[in-house]
Amino acid sequence: MINYPAYKSVNLHWLKEIPTHWNLQRNKNIFTELKNEVGSNSGDYVLLSLTLKGVILRDMEGGGKFPQRFDKYKIVQKGNMIFCLFDMDETPRTVGLSGYDGMITGAYTIMKINNINPGYVYYYYLALDNIKALKPFYTGLRKTISINTFQNIKLPIPSYLEQEQIVYYLDWKISRINQLINIKQKEIKVIDSLKHSMVNHVILKGTSKDVDMKYSGEKWLGDIPVHWNIIKLRQILNPISVKGHPELPLLSVIREQGVVIRDVKDVYSNHNFIPDDLSGYKMVRKGQFVINKMKAWQGSYGISKYIGIVSPAYFVFNVMYDNLEYFHYVIRSKLYVNFFAQASDGIRVGQWDLQMNRMKDIPFIVPPKEEQVSIVNDIKKNLSKYDRIIEKLFAEIENLQELKARLISDVVTGKMDVRDIVIPEYDYVEEENNGVEAEDAVDEK
Repeated sequence: MINYPAYKSVNLHWLKEIPTHWNLQRNKNIFTELKNEVGSNSGDYVLLSLTLKGVILRDMEGGGKFPQRFDKYKIVQKGNMIFCLFDMDETPRTVGLSGYDGMITGAYTIMKINNINPGYVYYYYLALDNIKALKPFYTGLRKTISINTFQNIKLPIPSYLEQEQIVYYLDWKISRINQLINIKQKEIKVIDSLKHSMVNHVILKGTSKDVDMKYSGEKWLGDIPVHWNIIKLRQILNPISVKGHPELPLLSVIREQGVVIRDVKDVYSNHNFIPDDLSGYKMVRKGQFVINKMKAWQGSYGISKYIGIVSPAYFVFNVMYDNLEYFHYVIRSKLYVNFFAQASDGIRVGQWDLQMNRMKDIPFIVPPKEEQVSIVNDIKKNLSKYDRIIEKLFAEIENLQELKARLISDVVTGKMDVRDIVIPEYDYVEEENNGVEAEDAVDEK
């Protein structure tokens, strides 16, 4: 890393020195707040979201929480900066540079950028956001920065030509890192697909070889061993609704993990409203089957390992089946997603509602008890192999994300001199979304 020849001291909470030829300016010299609302013309604007992947177009048909009216949403133009100046410590991304014209929740602060390279100021505030450096300016329980305080915050400003070089350099380097991240994301998808194929095969064929097969009677199951049976879920599921236990931990059901303990302090995960009074929430015991009925078509269901409470909109069942591990693996296999989708209704794809009566007619595969044990053991043994590979890839992606954050910080704070670095021609590569959905948006405040 090449340092600048000389530095001078500055009095910023997160930065003690900058190159001698850089200056300090207040935000008010480069930002103009925009407060225009869409009003009755909301239909003329696309909906935007501020996410960890930046400012994205929000798919209103893809599910999630929306207001009844968008009148108070603010107009955003391409090139505007978007700031979330409240709940700043808990919100995973509080800054974005919009590449779109559109609208976004009125709780956010929209800024027009003046007299500075938009890419440079975005990278600078992204670096601060990565370490929550603005914490000294938070006030109140909501950890808010007032607009007056924000506009008086100082930031280092190199010459415009140097700003451009910094942006060119960071775009180039980040593009290369994104390429590596995308390769590893694709590898994860391949391994994950192999994992699900393995589970599907064992669930349908068992662990024994050369077994006579018969048609199951279901197109999504195909052939199964001739000595296996099929029953309906209504034969083993008994709906239950016990309320009045708000003291228990809050649980949630997500498609990749099943039933999990919900972190009520995690703004990123809690885009849905959590009421102050949880006495109407349903109690869940260990071993009960829990379904997020609005997301069942995606596979959001599973056997709970925890005692807790879930939304009253969820289904909770006692399972009258001896081998709950076998039931859990079978019902959460990709084979069964189609069945739950078929048992769901709705106008919008992202808001399909599972119908209990139709769900209870879903067929369930029942091998002999000893084969169920063998199937569970085989799945667990093989899953661990796939999961170790996936965990290693995720760790490598995390290291690359840390490298990206460190690089941005070093360059925009003047620790690294990139003025004389020649940037080759290249095609910029975005980090792939890999399933950025409404759940990943942080703008439902």
